[in-house]
Amino acid sequence: MCHNEGEPYPVDMPMDNRCNITCMCKNGYVECLLEQCPSTEGCHMLLDPPKGECCQKCKGCTYRGKEYDSGAEWRDPDDPCEVLTCKAGVVTVTKQQCYVPCRDSMPPAPGKCCRTCMGCRLNGQTVHPGTVVQSLDDPCTVCQCSNGRLSCSKKACPVLHCSPSSVHPPKPGECCPTCRGTRNLMIPSHVKCLLGANISANGQSFMADRCTSCECVNGTNVCHRPSCPVLDCPLEEREMPADGCCPRCPPRIKSSNHCVVNRITYKDGESWQVDNCRSCDCQGGLVKCMAEMCPNVNKPCPPNYKLVDIPGQCCPKCVESDGVCTVFGDPHYRTFDGKFYSFQGSCKYQLAADCFNNTFSIRVTNDARDTKISSWTKTVSIKIGLTKVNLGEKRRVKINGERVFPPLYRSDLTVTEAEDRNSVLVESKIVGIKVLWDGNSFLEVSVPAKYRGKLCGLCGNYNNVPRDDLKTRMGIVVMDPYKFGNSWRVGGKKACSRGTNFEFQSTSRCSRYIPKRGQRERLCRLLKSPQVFGACHQHLSYHMYYKSCLVDMCECPSKMCYCESLTASTSQLVLSLCLQELRKAEAFPNYKSQI
Repeated sequence: MCHNEGEPYPVDMPMDNRCNITCMCKNGYVECLLEQCPSTEGCHMLLDPPKGECCQKCKGCTYRGKEYDSGAEWRDPDDPCEVLTCKAGVVTVTKQQCYVPCRDSMPPAPGKCCRTCMGCRLNGQTVHPGTVVQSLDDPCTVCQCSNGRLSCSKKACPVLHCSPSSVHPPKPGECCPTCRGTRNLMIPSHVKCLLGANISANGQSFMADRCTSCECVNGTNVCHRPSCPVLDCPLEEREMPADGCCPRCPPRIKSSNHCVVNRITYKDGESWQVDNCRSCDCQGGLVKCMAEMCPNVNKPCPPNYKLVDIPGQCCPKCVESDGVCTVFGDPHYRTFDGKFYSFQGSCKYQLAADCFNNTFSIRVTNDARDTKISSWTKTVSIKIGLTKVNLGEKRRVKINGERVFPPLYRSDLTVTEAEDRNSVLVESKIVGIKVLWDGNSFLEVSVPAKYRGKLCGLCGNYNNVPRDDLKTRMGIVVMDPYKFGNSWRVGGKKACSRGTNFEFQSTSRCSRYIPKRGQRERLCRLLKSPQVFGACHQHLSYHMYYKSCLVDMCECPSKMCYCESLTASTSQLVLSLCLQELRKAEAFPNYKSQI
């Protein structure tokens, strides 16, 4: 176990371990992660890690005395229209084909290949800097804006190293086929090349296909492949000549001066917006459409970020996730920064508040429930401006002293039932906070990222540093949860259900065994079950929740308190998945009414 939440933890690594291991204190336990290696999916020339390194790498390329990693792309310094790519030990050399979607074009910029259009307008749509727009008729034709100029071009797909059976055709909207799976291969000699099943000696030339000529150069396959010109006819009308490498358009009999789409007639040269991603224009009776390409759609967002759809924009973006603080059981707290601690004070406390601009505050009242050392959250008070929301037992809700019933929709806030219908959810449209309350002891507070570093109270300061979350009202970081919790007490002695001058008593010993120890462990061990919570264990350590479950039943008036630990665990993780697994667990009695 460990105490300094979020701090790195030194470990002794075996001498033969080439991969870095990073350990840190999380939820009171040391958790270690092995160094994450980049994905090698699609590489059919996978090499063993170099000496002293951890990860396998895809074979790179040597070209004109320079080394290039697999996936690299560069241009010939003497010919900006010649584009070269390295893919698993194969260099593909091709010529860039230009497409000019405007009548008055400008000469290519220095070091560039294609003529450009001023204004970065395409099909009536503005192409923003850094945005790539793709033709829907030909996914290999792309346009992008740089320095106020629009440039459009097409290039050939790289030569693949895998066998035909491992080639995956491009999906709709994709340009090139890809390889599936991986392959480890040993080359007989560094002066020989391997492409698919073909082994070539240094200097030997061969045809990879009828249109691609290759040569083995110092262990690298250098292949020249033609790039087909941009066509102005739809994909389904193109013809492939028997002796050619590029498709062509059939002879056009007569061009029209209008286009008809979904019973709407557009004049020649007219443009229209289809949706946030696609725009089209009418060119001689043909409809030409382009779509914005969303970058890194398969790349996960960084930690503490989530992928969201932005209204009016085509591509989703990674935005900072909301901070979440959870209170449950006896009671136990998981702060906005992820620090886990327990505090059994039975008074009224400031849970979370905007300590800079005073836009909101949340207070909780803990009830001892006739126990000696335990307490549970009894009521929640939310104050936003002149509005005060009180959440009581059995999910009772009052706004400025008046009882209300969900669903309630106002211009400043909403009160609804959560999806499981066992909790009430209060959402403020003014400050963006959300409060989930089950009417018994489980409470979850979500705050938007704009409050990072501006909060104070039992839920911590939300500065992404767990080790300083136990900061008292006087600004002193302490180790004792009781000194920390009591510093945030409000409301005077009348707000306490038990005396305020009690000393900390270790919750490792139960003052009242309800139920007995063996039964407590049996009821709580569901949290440790890989069959039930296996998916959850991948995201959050169960150890602290299991320990909390045992503690909660030391003084358990309802004899069903173990369910509250399970509720907190599921809400912190993949809630829908965990509940789906719980429905299969016959060992957990009354879970439908308790979770």
